[in-house]
Amino acid sequence: MTFDGALFASAFATLLVIIDPPGNVPLFMALTRSMDTKSRKKVAFQANFIALLLLLLFGFFGFYLFEWMGISPSALQISGGLLLLLVALQLLTGKEQDPGDAGGSIHVAIVPLGMPLLAGPGGIVAFMLLMKDANGDLVDTLTVIGAMTLVLVISWVAMHFSGTVMRVLGEAGVMLLTRLSGMLLAAIATQLMIAGVLGVVEPLIGK
Repeated sequence: MTFDGALFASAFATLLVIIDPPGNVPLFMALTRSMDTKSRKKVAFQANFIALLLLLLFGFFGFYLFEWMGISPSALQISGGLLLLLVALQLLTGKEQDPGDAGGSIHVAIVPLGMPLLAGPGGIVAFMLLMKDANGDLVDTLTVIGAMTLVLVISWVAMHFSGTVMRVLGEAGVMLLTRLSGMLLAAIATQLMIAGVLGVVEPLIGK
């Protein structure tokens, strides 16, 4: 029962690239631009905590859940892509959810920040596979969980201090960033759906 540094580094690098904390900051800023600093920091914590819970849930029970419900990873990619595309359209048209609405902040923290931006299809499947590779070994399992937690801590820190960036950009800069984030998110959503469709079609072609 010894700590596997190579496993930690591999899991950390994999999840860091997939979850992409720096890349999520512009989207976080766009979705929370009308919030005050306190609310924005609260949403940053909520979103990453929710992502942590979701990844742990899928990491321990994902394979059983998917098998029981008959859900394939491709279906998860397509549905996640559709959710992100809806958010992208709201950002592009300036109709993103108003956090001043009742329950608005927690709604933004859950969808789309917690899922599918942080705990997205790629992150969920990658974490499930990493947990499977741990093969029930306690130390390896804790190592993978620790790597995932560190990635989300980095994500939280990046979101927590995004207010400084917003003050530098100003209202016009944030609005421009919102539109650019919408375009980027639409491309990510489309790529997710393409990958999901290919995951369904390629096995059929192979037959």
